[in-house]
Amino acid sequence: MPVSKTAFLFDLDGTLVDSVYDHVLAWHDALLAENIELPVWRIHRRIGMSGGLFANMLLRETGLEISQERIANLRRVHKESYAKRSANVRPLPGARELLAYLTQAKIPWAIATSGRMETAGPVLKTLGVDPAKTPVVTRDQVRFAKPDPDLFIEAADRLGIDITTASVVGDAIWDMLAARRARALGIGLLSGGYGEEELVRSGAYRVFAEPADMLRHIDEIGGRQV
Repeated sequence: MPVSKTAFLFDLDGTLVDSVYDHVLAWHDALLAENIELPVWRIHRRIGMSGGLFANMLLRETGLEISQERIANLRRVHKESYAKRSANVRPLPGARELLAYLTQAKIPWAIATSGRMETAGPVLKTLGVDPAKTPVVTRDQVRFAKPDPDLFIEAADRLGIDITTASVVGDAIWDMLAARRARALGIGLLSGGYGEEELVRSGAYRVFAEPADMLRHIDEIGGRQV
């Protein structure tokens, strides 16, 4: 039987770029604009979901009315607040080098993010990723975002691969849950603030500190050059 070559499907925020806490603070600004007080640690626990689902769950936790108008306002203020911070977002250590290695080794890779292109675009540019050359799937291109598997399934389709041969790389439990539902392997990174035990419990079979750590162990997860 022919050997199936692996592929890597990357989350973006907290996985390749150091932007998780910028999103947390932007959501905090959005909640305050709606006169909703919520500790930032509770906000962090939901980062990685789509903006709509995220807002829905936070409002449900607070017991407040969940209206489409309120959700739209939260998303709008979050987008405006994050836009002010995104200019300072930088790639995580080893992120550029990891992607360069995969490209040089001819190992397929793509990015699948719960963010929309309007927020993902600036950080993709900082990362050196051109969506015209590399498959990038954003929230506005699929029906459901994480923890549903749609983003990663679409990314695999664009690479022309069977997702069961791919590894999903993410920093949040929502990435790992989506990977399990897509029947892909899950690789967790600690760079988004979740603990190793949480990532493993959600489905990660390996956990690394950040992209640089993953690159050092790339041969252990099917990333060898042919």
